[in-house]
Amino acid sequence: MAKYDYDLFVIGGGSGGVRASRMAAMQGKRVAIAEEYQFGGTCVIRGCIPKKLFVYASQYGEDFEDAAGFGWTVPEKRFDWNVLVANKNFEIARLSDLYRANVVKAGVEIFSDRAEFIDPHTLHLKKNDRLITAEHILIATGGRPTHEADFPGAEYCITSNEAFYLPKLPKRIIVSGGGYIAVEFAHIFHGLGCEMTLVYRGDKILRGFDEDMRDALTESMHKRGIRVVTKRLLRKIDKKGEKLFVFTDHGEMLETDMVMLAIGRVPNTDGMGLEKAGVALGKKGQVQVDEFSRSNVEHIYAIGDVTDRLALTPVAIHEAMCFVRTVYEGKPTPVDHKLVPTAVFSQPEIGTVGLSEVQALEQGHSIDVYKANFRPLKHTLSGRDLRALFKLIVDAKTDKVLGCHIFSFDAGEIIQVVGVALKMGATKADFDSTIALHPSAAEELVTMRTKSYSKAP
Repeated sequence: MAKYDYDLFVIGGGSGGVRASRMAAMQGKRVAIAEEYQFGGTCVIRGCIPKKLFVYASQYGEDFEDAAGFGWTVPEKRFDWNVLVANKNFEIARLSDLYRANVVKAGVEIFSDRAEFIDPHTLHLKKNDRLITAEHILIATGGRPTHEADFPGAEYCITSNEAFYLPKLPKRIIVSGGGYIAVEFAHIFHGLGCEMTLVYRGDKILRGFDEDMRDALTESMHKRGIRVVTKRLLRKIDKKGEKLFVFTDHGEMLETDMVMLAIGRVPNTDGMGLEKAGVALGKKGQVQVDEFSRSNVEHIYAIGDVTDRLALTPVAIHEAMCFVRTVYEGKPTPVDHKLVPTAVFSQPEIGTVGLSEVQALEQGHSIDVYKANFRPLKHTLSGRDLRALFKLIVDAKTDKVLGCHIFSFDAGEIIQVVGVALKMGATKADFDSTIALHPSAAEELVTMRTKSYSKAP
């Protein structure tokens, strides 16, 4: 008779948890998964997928305007928020059902329940009031937007979670934050017709991104009519009727209809009973893990946003695959967080992989920098005042490309393939020897022959 009810019990039905449970079950293991809300996690339900659908929606207004330069006459445009939300909800439900179906198909037992630790090998399913045991336990509960703002009136604010389900679109909105979520929603709301103000405590948005990308995006946002206010903190919000009056630490008062907080995310570990299992947590409540995603308790692992390492869906899936190889295939596989391509779905987008200029210098590289700043072909006829920026960071001694940064439409699509090249160790000479695809914005990657400047650490 088996010592435990399951070989593996997964807590959380997001992308990482689903992948790990499916792959372990396909290895012939007895696997169960508990998800208390809906399969798909942040990415599918209230993150990447609905956000990208909203990004698409927000771009059509400009597309209609740009069409005139190409000979099209477009009737007066009209946007219906409720149609967008309803269609988004339908697609999210479809994807969530698909996630669940794939888990069932793999032979994983599903519990639509909340699982909490009783001891290192025992979990309590709250709805069913049932105790189950497992040889290995994988925590994949993700994270959530923080709402812990320390000023009066913070209760009037929403987060990205609520933004996907608003009963109506506000005429004016303030987004507090300067990360990619804040920037993306600023463009979404602006593109859908809202008067948009972004308030950020730092001196420049998108901390951690390459400086040229940060500057290019800020300039673009100002040109679009998105107000970007930096070096500001929200101090108080008063509500009078349907209006909100926002006060900053500089004594300013901003009137708006809605305030959205995009000031960070926190791991979902509250109330899980992790202290009963002896699992160590970090300052933000994240599960502390080693390079194999193992916690300080040998048989308890954690992957994805709950570990607060690199909060990206493909990274959680990669960590899930490394977990399965390590635990069930006898191939200890550390997670690889290097050269992960990422994108900011602003308008235009930012796509980036590898080191920024500052990071390369901090790591001791002497670098050659190549830049191309140009007006995209499309806008020679549309008349829109937009420019694209491509940038390569190259190690001056080895000629190896250390980083690539793109500010352009479809940057996210382009940077994925660049990530492959950098993962293979491509040099600037490799880029130069590749024949350009013309006419395209991406051809700039292989036609930048004149060095913009060099720097030493």
